[in-house]
Amino acid sequence: MDNTDKDIINQQSEDNTKGCQCNNTECCSKLQTYDWLSDLPASTQKTNIVEVRFKNTRKDFFINTNGLRLNKGDIVAVEASPGHDIGIVSLTGEIVNFQMKKQDVDPKTHEFKKIYRKAKTTDLDKWYEAISLEDDTMLKTRQIASDLNLDMKIGDVEYQGDRTKAIFYYIADERVDFRQLIKILAEKFKIRIEMRQIGARQEAGRIGGIGSCGRELCCSTWITNFVSVTTNSARYQEISLNPQKLAGQCGKLKCCLNYELDCYIDAQKDFPAKEIILETKMGQAHHAKTDIFRRVMWYTYDPINMVNFIPLSVERVKEIIVLNNKGKKVDELFDNTNVTSDKSLDFQNVVGEESLTRFDENKKKKKRRNNRNNKKRNNNNKNDNRKDNRKYNRKNNKKDNQSSNK
Repeated sequence: MDNTDKDIINQQSEDNTKGCQCNNTECCSKLQTYDWLSDLPASTQKTNIVEVRFKNTRKDFFINTNGLRLNKGDIVAVEASPGHDIGIVSLTGEIVNFQMKKQDVDPKTHEFKKIYRKAKTTDLDKWYEAISLEDDTMLKTRQIASDLNLDMKIGDVEYQGDRTKAIFYYIADERVDFRQLIKILAEKFKIRIEMRQIGARQEAGRIGGIGSCGRELCCSTWITNFVSVTTNSARYQEISLNPQKLAGQCGKLKCCLNYELDCYIDAQKDFPAKEIILETKMGQAHHAKTDIFRRVMWYTYDPINMVNFIPLSVERVKEIIVLNNKGKKVDELFDNTNVTSDKSLDFQNVVGEESLTRFDENKKKKKRRNNRNNKKRNNNNKNDNRKDNRKYNRKNNKKDNQSSNK
C-alpha cells in the first residue's frame, strides 16, 4: 500500500458512504469510484457483495457472509490463498451490481472470497510492517536478478497483509526462466513468491510523472484499464507520425490519442477518399491535407514538392468527383460561386509594433553615464596625483635650499 492509501486511512470521516469529499489529488486514489447512487433512497434489492481495493490497480469483489456494517473506506481482512489479506472497501450497496456488470462478473457463477472481519489493531500493525519492507525487498530482488543475468526488471513488490506472501511485478521483453530466482527469494525472505508480468504502461502508471501537456500522467491519476492504441488513431486525426511526439513516457503511443478519436471519425464519415485524384484541364490534383472540423481539403498539382495548396470544401470535392466519373473535367479546382469571404479576426496583429531593441537604448545611456563617471574619476585621480607631486617637490626644494644656506 502506498502513501496515498495511508493518507486516506488517516482522513476517514464519520460519513464516508458517499464519494470523495476532497478537492485535491493527495487524498484520492485512482482506484476510488464515486458512488453516484448514494443520494438516492435505499433500494429494496440489497446485496452482500463488496468491492475491495489493494495496492496498485488490484481490485476484487468479496462476499460479506458475516453481515458486517461496512462503509466506503473501512479497512477489512479478507480471504486469501494462503492466509488473509488487508484491503480498503471501495464500494458498497447497489452500485456494486453495476460495477460487476461493467467488469463482466456474473454473481451466479463467480466464486467470491469472504470478508472475515474489520481489521484489528494487530492486523494494521502487521500490515504497516509489511508495507515498510516492500522497497527494501524490491531493491534486493533487483540485485539478485542482476546476479543471475536475467533480462527482466522488478518494478514493484506487494506484500500480503499477513506477510506470508508477496507479489513481484516485473517487466520483460521476452520470456524469462525465473525458477532459480523464485527459489532464492523464498529462502531469503521466507515467504510465498508470486511473479506477475506487467507492461510498460502499468509501470509508468505506478511511477507517475508529468506529460507533455504539463499535467500528471493519466495512467497514474485515473486510467485503470488500458486500451490498445495504434497509429491509425493519429492518421484519423491528421497528426504527423512523429514517434518522438506520439510516444509517452512509457515509450508506447500516448493513451490520449484515443480520447477524441470517435469525434474525428464521426466528423469525416461523409468525406471522400483521399486517394482519389481530381481530374482538371490544368492537370491532376492530389490530396495534401485536411482540416476535418472546418470541412476543408487541400489539393495540389505538384505532389512531389507539395507546394501551392488549393483549399476546397468537401461539397466541392464531391462535385468534381461526380463530374470525373461522368468523364468530364472541370476547368479549375477553385469554384468562384463557393468562395467564402474571410472572417475578420477577433484579434489584432501587433507583431513588429514593439521593438525588440527598445531596452538597448537605456543600456547605452547607462553605459555613457558610466563612461562619463569613470572619466571624471580618472581625471580627479590625475589631479590628486598632480597635487601630491607638487607638494612633494615643494618639500624637497625647501630641504635643498636649507642645506645650501648652511
